[in-house]
Amino acid sequence: MRFEGTASYVADKDLMVAVNAAIALQRPLLVKGEPGTGKTELARQVASALNLDLMEWNVKSTTRAQQGLYEYDAVSRLRDSQLGDDRFNDIKNYIKPGKLWEAFTAGRKIVLLIDEIDKADIEFPNDLLQELDRMEFYVYETGETIRAVERPIVIITSNNEKELPDAFLRRCFFHYIRFPEIETLQKIVDVHYPGIKQDLVRAALTQFYELRDMPGLKKKPSTSEALDWIRLLVADDIKPEDLRGDTKNALPRLHGALLKNEQDVHLFERLAFMARRQG
Repeated sequence: MRFEGTASYVADKDLMVAVNAAIALQRPLLVKGEPGTGKTELARQVASALNLDLMEWNVKSTTRAQQGLYEYDAVSRLRDSQLGDDRFNDIKNYIKPGKLWEAFTAGRKIVLLIDEIDKADIEFPNDLLQELDRMEFYVYETGETIRAVERPIVIITSNNEKELPDAFLRRCFFHYIRFPEIETLQKIVDVHYPGIKQDLVRAALTQFYELRDMPGLKKKPSTSEALDWIRLLVADDIKPEDLRGDTKNALPRLHGALLKNEQDVHLFERLAFMARRQG
């Protein structure tokens, strides 16, 4: 069982090595990188390439680790006992399995994505240490132990919003997705927009990387934003010659796809104003 990329996802050699190493070691793969570099999509493509089902656990700031195991609805059980409902006699009626429970009992090998783990509380990763390591957990209300029938391929993503505990990192295989070089990004564009005019792509990517390298940018545009921008350029039938020029002197065409806060827009406006004065 080896991941070698897919026709719709450009994965470099180091990323494929990381995925296959995590599979061989039977450890979670922790993937970090800038937002929009394809971390979440990686899990979907691994599942597609290996012909496995994908289960996604999207972590939020309010997510607790216990929710990934199970939740016990004691309030509903108390209400049913007061109403004389027969459901009260079986406590399992009030236990809702979480994503880890579902992944462990799927009966087949699957890919489990724990997406954006760094959004949750700092204790969240620590609370999952034993469960991800042993692939089992205990249900106190019923006295049963839930064990993985087939050990899932676990892929965990992080945008580096907060540091993860050392004990958690020790149990993972780590890979950082670097922002692609211009040649790699051109391959990604070709995958998403086959047949696109190459002169437009070259002009657009040249301007895109000039923009990313601009000192003082609060948020550098990501791979996904580059794809959105190029899609808009094609839709508006922008000519390559209309893009060429010094990005320091003016806002890029359709800049709303690339610049996502007023600070960066004002930066370009100030540079354009200064260039006009010097001119």
